[in-house]
This record gives sequence, C-alpha cells and structure tokens, in this order.
Amino acid sequence: MTLLSATLDRVKPSPTVALTGQVAALKAQGKDIIGLGAGEPDFDTPQNIKDAGLAAIVEGRTKYTAVDGIAELKQAIVAKFKRDNGLDYNTNEITVGTGGKQVLCNALMATLNPGDEVVIPAPYWVSYPDMVLMAGGTPVTIECGIDSAFKMTPQQLEAAITPKTKWLIFNSPSNPTGAGYTRTELKALTDVLMRHPQVWVMTDDMYEHLAYDGFQFCTPAQVEPSLKGRTLTVNGVSKAYAMTGWRIGYAAGPEILIKAMRKVQSQSTSNPCSISQWAAVEALNGPQDFITTNNKIFVRRRDLVVKALNAIDGIVCPVPEGAFYVYPSIAGLIGKTSAAGTVITDDATFATALLEETGVAVVFGAAFGVSPNFRISYATSDDALTQACARIQTFCNGLT
Repeated sequence: MTLLSATLDRVKPSPTVALTGQVAALKAQGKDIIGLGAGEPDFDTPQNIKDAGLAAIVEGRTKYTAVDGIAELKQAIVAKFKRDNGLDYNTNEITVGTGGKQVLCNALMATLNPGDEVVIPAPYWVSYPDMVLMAGGTPVTIECGIDSAFKMTPQQLEAAITPKTKWLIFNSPSNPTGAGYTRTELKALTDVLMRHPQVWVMTDDMYEHLAYDGFQFCTPAQVEPSLKGRTLTVNGVSKAYAMTGWRIGYAAGPEILIKAMRKVQSQSTSNPCSISQWAAVEALNGPQDFITTNNKIFVRRRDLVVKALNAIDGIVCPVPEGAFYVYPSIAGLIGKTSAAGTVITDDATFATALLEETGVAVVFGAAFGVSPNFRISYATSDDALTQACARIQTFCNGLT
C-alpha cells in the first residue's frame, strides 16, 4: 500500500504559486528579482473595508458562521448581481467560500462523476484542468490562439461538446490573456449552449470590474436568461477590491447545486473567515469609485508594457480588454540562443533563461495551455515594469 493517493498523480502543483515561492526564495538570497508572476493587485485594500474588518474583530464577530456565508453577505451579493448584472437571485441561491478557487472546486466535486467531460478554452487559468482531474472528471481543452484573439469560436465549442459534456468553464476577461468577449461574441456561444441542454456553465467573472477602453462586461446568464437555470456565476472580492488575502469568493446558481456545494464545504473548510465576510459586506455595499481610479492606473501600466514588448523583434503582444495580464507570443524567438548559451526551444526555457540571466520572473505559456507565450502581470509599479521591460528587451536583443 502506498501513502499517496492515485488522485494526486493526476494533478500538478500550481505553476503560478510555485513561481511566487521561487521569486520569494531568490529575493531572500539577496538576488535582484522583478516578479511579474503574481495574480494580485499591488494596491492596498481600501480603508473602509479594512475598518469593517477591524470593527468585526472589536465587536466579537469571530465565531463560526453558517457554512456558506452569513446572511448579510449573501444579501449584499444578491444586491450586487441585481445592480451590476441585472440578475435576480434569492439568498438560498448564493454560496460563499474561501476564495473563488474553493467555490469552483466545490461545484466540480459536487457534480462530476468518472467519465464526465468539462470543456475548457485555452489559454486557461492554470487550476481549471487540475481541479477537474481532482474531482474525477476529464478536461477537454479548446486551443484558442493569438489569431482568434485568444477567444473560443462557436464552431470550436460545438465541436468539443459530446454526450459526456457536463460543464463549460468560461472566463472573461481572461486570466492569462486579459481577452474579453463582447456581448455579440458571447451570444454566439450561448446559442450553441442552448442546443445542448445537458451542458452546465461555470462562468468565472473574477475580473468583471477590471475592464478597459469602453469594453462592456457581460456574463452568460445575463446575455441568455434561459441559461440561468444551469449556470453557476462565480465572482469574488479579491481582484477589484484588492482583497486577495482575505479569501472571499462567491457564486450564484440553482438551489439544488448550491445545496450540494454547501455539503462539500461542510466537510472540508466549513465557513469562510468571519472577519473577512464582514469586510466583504462593506466591499460590496460601500463606495465603488476607487475601482475607476485603479483601472486608470492599470490602463497606463498595460499600455507601457504592450508598447515596450511590441518594440522587441520576435515578440507580438496583443492589447487586452481587461484583467491585469498580457500574454505575448514569442514564436519569433524559438530556436535562438541566449547570451549565456541557452537554446530557446519553448516558452518554458525562455522563462527560465530570462529569470536566470536577467532576474525577471514571468510565467511560461505552456502552464496555461497555449504556447509559445508567456504571461506578465502588470499589477506592480510603473518603475518595476519599466525596469523589467528594459531587461526583457536586452535579453531578447542578445539572442542569436
């Protein structure tokens, strides 16, 4: 009998989490490292939200809560969906978890059986396929390259669906590309889903409020109301409210699914942190104007990075509609050799050589399912981005 589970053999550690740890370790050794791998804003949590968390502590709101969230937070979430998305839910159709990642995991654990397929457009967030595997399902990826602006077409979706398909996981604006689907593009996809009533939709809207240049965010159940009865709309306070460490994610969906997810959570973590829940109430109910202010900073940083990368021969960097990532192609650099003698055979060797030779940490594209690319998070200071882009340019100009 072996100690480790066979399930564990099917999954791999998160590459983004591993990179964050590697960067921290190198910095601790005194190395000059610029980390561009973190998927979190560098802004502080707004003061009114921190004050709400402090008040919860002072007022003794530090006990266990209901497994999937306090009533006040569920009511705030119901109001958010109505206000921002025109969607009507009851509190018994709301679940709150320890971050969006747990909410997604709960849904997959509650619904997947061996042989069930989950369609995942690539590039994808690194955890989607492994979550599916961990829950006993089979991920079916659709490669969406730079030529389609990293977006899935209706024809691709139609071709990927089989009688075994249980879920489509959808993410717009996207991690890792920042690509966002317009209402017209999304309606074309929901038209396909309407022809396949066995397919449920898991939409990860975590970057909803990080949308730029007039891009109008929309979510599947909003575009096609008939899908609401088989859609889980996932969101959270991490990205827009700079609350990644507070660990609050939430979702809305049919009561039968929410109840099943509650059962899973009751036997894993139980309730999310009570203090974080009260802070999230303030986040959703309080002032929202800082989001616009932060987005202007993100746009400036995005434009800085896109311009610098597109000035490098061999790199093509599309302009993203949202989130805080760019996902440039390095197809023009494959086969070249770095100044230190590393042959750039793929995006993983590119990222490794870049870190070792320049101290710039990026995430290689294969981790997200589409190569040869790499992901940069521009959720860091203008100065750090300027220095990093200069180092990348020097590295690439030195390739022969």
